[in-house]
Amino acid sequence: MRLKIATLVLSAVLLPGIASALATGDGIPDKDTKMLNVDGAEVSIGGVAGAKGTLVVFTCNQCPYAKAWEGRIATLGNDYAKQGIGVIAVNPNDPNKQPGDSYDAMKQRAKEKGFAFPYAVDATSGVAKAFGATKTPEVYLFDASGKLVYHGAVDDNSENADAVKTHYLNDALDAVVAGKAPSPAETKALGCGIKFR
Repeated sequence: MRLKIATLVLSAVLLPGIASALATGDGIPDKDTKMLNVDGAEVSIGGVAGAKGTLVVFTCNQCPYAKAWEGRIATLGNDYAKQGIGVIAVNPNDPNKQPGDSYDAMKQRAKEKGFAFPYAVDATSGVAKAFGATKTPEVYLFDASGKLVYHGAVDDNSENADAVKTHYLNDALDAVVAGKAPSPAETKALGCGIKFR
């Protein structure tokens, strides 16, 4: 118990302004915050919300985990956007700390990977902080009513798509499209620490 309290206090000191992680059933935070998309337009999470659900992926250009999963994220995002899921990828990293996460690099990456959904700049890292996100990539899936139903990793193998045994996000998306609750509702997000602004 003492260790848990010490960890929470240390986290609060090291990561000021970060909300506690969202819990299953929580609504979408900061859904009206405008963010610059790679196409030059401003978008918000609420603005891209889908009739059947909304997928928010905090990701970036440079993290090896994000790179390993981005092809799968692109495929899932593009496929499920056609099935009533609103999809948005959000880059919360400070490009001054991580130069490869500049806006121009984001535009190039979205084009190369064929993102058919917004890839937006979290200009203050405020959206990521409101979610309690700490990793890239880290996924949040909300149902049709805007309640969190899945949070965590894309699947169980970042290194090898062919060796995946459990497709957490894919399974969760299938459940949401069918109007069902995903199981599991939470997995551990694996990735690089967000380079907060």
